[in-house]
Formats: sequence, structure tokens, C-alpha cells
Amino acid sequence: MEYKHFSHPHNLRVYQIVEKEQDDEFMCSGCDSTISAGSAFGCWQCKFFLHEQCANAKRGMQHPSHPTHHLTLLSSATYSAGAFLCNACGHSGSSFSFCCPLCDFDLHVHCASMPPILNHQAHHLHGLTLVYGFLPDHASSYNSCDVCHKLLDQKLWSYNCYACNFHVHASCVIKPEPAEFKAREEESASGSEKTEIEDPVLKARAELQALQLQMQMSQELAKMMASFNPSSLV
Repeated sequence: MEYKHFSHPHNLRVYQIVEKEQDDEFMCSGCDSTISAGSAFGCWQCKFFLHEQCANAKRGMQHPSHPTHHLTLLSSATYSAGAFLCNACGHSGSSFSFCCPLCDFDLHVHCASMPPILNHQAHHLHGLTLVYGFLPDHASSYNSCDVCHKLLDQKLWSYNCYACNFHVHASCVIKPEPAEFKAREEESASGSEKTEIEDPVLKARAELQALQLQMQMSQELAKMMASFNPSSLV
């Protein structure tokens, strides 16, 4: 069966990429990363391939991180540099992005699908809540990422457990953790058996704090948009 995708002139077929049988490296034209295994949509003639997630991405979406405008899926960056900076992770990209051209706002496909709450082995006690950047009044409370130990950028997304004051870059929890971190986890686990504790009160408090922060951000953005005068651009 063949499929038509807006980003490519030829029909695409579904291929099963088996890691052990790969002679060539298959790169996804949607996110510029390697397709290591699994289903992929491709045009063998053009060596054009897409991860299943990239191929099935919606053509548009309303994302809570940018509530004022609709985001449109573009197959390539429209900027003169031929690349964009993702407003979620801060990394550049040159292929698919969910874009608001009015605001120069862009998201990688995988960043746009980050879950609002997730469990991660870096913090076993509670789920981590996604925050779309910190307000200036709160930024001083969050210094460094508890996974990579680099500074947190108040404009970029992060996952947080407010009950435990645990904060990490969003990009750090969607990629494999450093070997040294895994080694520390294994060493700690070998000394004593770990038990997950789910405190419903702490979880509810953390979710409430995250919701309040998101509401404050939306209000600030709404005020900024309300004060914008289009005639000043003429």
C-alpha cells in the first residue's frame, strides 16, 4: 500500500527497518535523526524516509505553550537561514516543525508531543510536570538541571517536581541518560531495595502549582497581545 505525504512529491511505502540487517543508515527527513528500527514511511527512489511519528504528525495543532495562535506543520524552515530554533528545547532544526510564522515560534515534532506529566527514572518518587518556561518572578528559584547539572533557561521547557524541588531540562528526559548517572543509580540500588512512594497530597500540590504557573504565563501573554498595536508597524 502506498501513501501520499505533503512533504514529498512521490508516494511513500511502509518499510520495516531491522537494525541488524541495516547496511545503510536511514535518516528521517522529518526530524533529521536516525531510524534505527521499526516501521518507516519511505521513497526508496529518493532515499526519503520518515519515522512513523513524523509521517503521521497532524498538519496543524493548537498547543498549550502558544495559546494565542494555531501552529502549522511545515516540511522545512521558512527563515532565510534555512533553519529554526525550537522554543521547547532550544536546539536548531532544518526539517519538520510546528510553526507560528506571526511569532517566529517553532517546535520540533517530538517536542510538540511531549506529555504534560511523565514518570522518569531520574526521579522515582513522583511524576514530573511539564512547564513551558518560567516567569521572571520564579526563575531565580530554579538554578540547574538535576540530570545534566547545566543551567536552566527560563525561556525553555522543563520537567519539574515542585514537592521535591527537582527540575530538569525537557530535552534531558527525552534522551538516554548519561552513563555516569545510570552507574550511580545502580550502585545506590545495590545497597538497598528501592520502593516507589506515591503521595497523593504532594502530587496534587505539585499539579496545582504547575497549573497556577501556566495560568500566570497565559495571562501575561494575553496582556502583551492586548497591548500590541498593529498600526505601529505601518
